[in-house]
Amino acid sequence: MSRAKLYSDHISQLQTRTRDALEREGIEGLIIHSGQSKHQFLDDNHYPFKVNPQFKAWLPVVDNPNCWLVVDGISRPKLIFYRPEDFWHWVPAEPTDFWADHFDIVMLKQANAVEKHLPYDKKRYAYVGEYIEVAKALGFDLVNPDRVMHYLHYHRAYKTDYELDCMRQANRIAVIAHKAAKAAFDAKCSEFEINQAYLLAAHQGDNDLPYNNIVALNEHNAILHYMRLDTCKPEQHLSFLIDAGASYHGYAADITRTYSSKQGAFSELISRVNQLTLSCVDALKPSTNYADVHRLAYAGVGEILQDFEVLNMRAEDAVETKIVSAFFPHGIGHFLGLQVHDVAGHVNDDRGTPNPPPPEHPFLRCTRTVESRQVFTIEPGVYFIDSLLADLRASEHSKYVNWNVVERFRPFGGVRIEDNVIVHKERNENMTRDLGI
Repeated sequence: MSRAKLYSDHISQLQTRTRDALEREGIEGLIIHSGQSKHQFLDDNHYPFKVNPQFKAWLPVVDNPNCWLVVDGISRPKLIFYRPEDFWHWVPAEPTDFWADHFDIVMLKQANAVEKHLPYDKKRYAYVGEYIEVAKALGFDLVNPDRVMHYLHYHRAYKTDYELDCMRQANRIAVIAHKAAKAAFDAKCSEFEINQAYLLAAHQGDNDLPYNNIVALNEHNAILHYMRLDTCKPEQHLSFLIDAGASYHGYAADITRTYSSKQGAFSELISRVNQLTLSCVDALKPSTNYADVHRLAYAGVGEILQDFEVLNMRAEDAVETKIVSAFFPHGIGHFLGLQVHDVAGHVNDDRGTPNPPPPEHPFLRCTRTVESRQVFTIEPGVYFIDSLLADLRASEHSKYVNWNVVERFRPFGGVRIEDNVIVHKERNENMTRDLGI
């Protein structure tokens, strides 16, 4: 099916969702703001612009602030497209891409002149966006109404065919870049150089990516959100963990791989975590509670710790005593889509009824029931994190740890393997593995 047809069906689905959400609130429409550029504090330069996810759900314009959408779920959506006369900055071309025919487009030359293009009676419309002071100045009383937002967020978990196509393309870009990063690691490059190789292969800059790349060598693998990028090469290239994605039309990929420079216990650990990732992917089935997939991963890490003699106790006991959390302190994954950690992972329904993570696994980002057309990451890990190991050593459970084994693994930092998976009714589509990585 052509992208134009996929996108047309996507717009129809968004119209239906919008109409349902508006009927719940008893209002006529939504005014969705793309966002604004922000000045850096005490400076005349701007922070990188990040578009409102609710805006880019409708169209793949991710780099243009001061745009507005007027939608009511029935009428043809109206796009107020910011196109100033400006010789200092880049000015976008008039929209002619595949999506443009679905909107009544009005050009906006001055950002502060938008009011004349908005509905006169704003009491019947809700503002959706970040800039509350702008909404109030324009006369909106209803801003990001809970019942509307809960509905839209909840149903965003069910991806249209257009969205799935975009996410496959994002994975394709990310996989090409991951392979370039692996080659740079094999060439003994620095973290900074590896990241540059990734960006070059992806043809995306830091501000285009859905999140800051994690490019970690050796013991840095143990820092879950490591974003430093050392420019100096380490004395030895023992291990390499890269958690990096790509964007396509505003949709994200989020892939992690870990590598060892030589065969041995750490490369075997990578292999076991890889097997666990695939087992958890297989467990993603409609009607399954996502928290149960996490519990499967947690038990699997317990078995790995036992088999590699990190612990001198049964895996079942490691799970029961929660010692596993010292080596696997995060959740198995999350929703993926317009945002890397996509919304509505902790609700029971489209009214926003809370469904918090279980107390024993507080960092789990999703507790929803798995259904078809949802997209998840699956990312188990085993780490040797100094602060968590220090707490474990000081606890009553220290006697169950073979500290000499831990010391052998500490220079390698840790392992994480992450795939991006579409759940279908009768099968799973592992976008990442399908692309050969």
